[in-house]
Amino acid sequence: MRPRYVDTGARDTRSGFGAGLLEAAQKDERIVALAADLMSSVKMDAFAQRFPERFFQCGVAEANMIGVAAGLATVGFIPFVGTFANFAVGRGYDQIRQSVCYSGKNVKIAASHAGLTLGEDGATHQMLEDLGMMRGLPGMTVLSPCDYNQTRLATLAAAQWLGPVYIRFGRPVVPNFTPVEDPSFAIGKIQTLLDGEDGVIFATGHMVWHALQASYELEKEGLLIAVVNVHTLKPVDEAGIREWLARTPVVVTVEEHQVYNGLGDLIASVAARFCPRFIEKVAVQDTFGESGKPHELLEKYGLTTPNIIAAVKRALQKVHDFSWRR
Repeated sequence: MRPRYVDTGARDTRSGFGAGLLEAAQKDERIVALAADLMSSVKMDAFAQRFPERFFQCGVAEANMIGVAAGLATVGFIPFVGTFANFAVGRGYDQIRQSVCYSGKNVKIAASHAGLTLGEDGATHQMLEDLGMMRGLPGMTVLSPCDYNQTRLATLAAAQWLGPVYIRFGRPVVPNFTPVEDPSFAIGKIQTLLDGEDGVIFATGHMVWHALQASYELEKEGLLIAVVNVHTLKPVDEAGIREWLARTPVVVTVEEHQVYNGLGDLIASVAARFCPRFIEKVAVQDTFGESGKPHELLEKYGLTTPNIIAAVKRALQKVHDFSWRR
């Protein structure tokens, strides 16, 4: 019997970060927090109230905030910088590259409001390229947790991880379905949430819940499709991914990110080197987003449960056609 994941109370993942940051700071006095005039939006307010002497409001100057964090890391602090993903990556990329990654500074970049589900703020704020940009930086660890509980755990893990870390999370309320304390969560290791012999869906972030729902629907049709949560996009769990690629030729990737340079390309890269497979990618197809309700945008840009089901069936058909030709 496969497990049935249940929403225990939908919450925004940015609040999971806020809870994890406060908890980590209570355990380690080296942790400091920096915000760029968005303290409440990235849920740093509880930290600021509890540890005002360890909180730094940097104003609308994201690039400078990254530089300040690098300086604090140099003298032994563990800085968490919090802002919107498009500001952290878009405005702070040079400082992240030069001041943080180049010298391996122990800075944690907390990037909220990522993806299409930012909603009404529109294309200028819907960061859809960040995972690829951060994966490309030497020494950067990239985390994309799937719900409130896992975002809290990812934040706690990042606080103990030596070196630069990028944590991606969002504003919308989404299902919260993973355990509060999850011994299977570890940076650099994929999580198999559902087993299955007919195919595998690799998903990340908010899309993991949709992947689970797709698998449950396909089970009604007699198909057992595995769901793998890739909460760490770097370092890559090549061994875990290779194991799944060896088990099934039916592979689908699902992400709230551009189709290029994200999870889909990560899985394709591993497949190309070790175990070639037909791969269907459910992602934003090389376009900017627009203003709208989160669920409307997911529907328009093809990131819903029915889209995932269709992708699985396309992959099954491709494998069938290829086998028949052989």
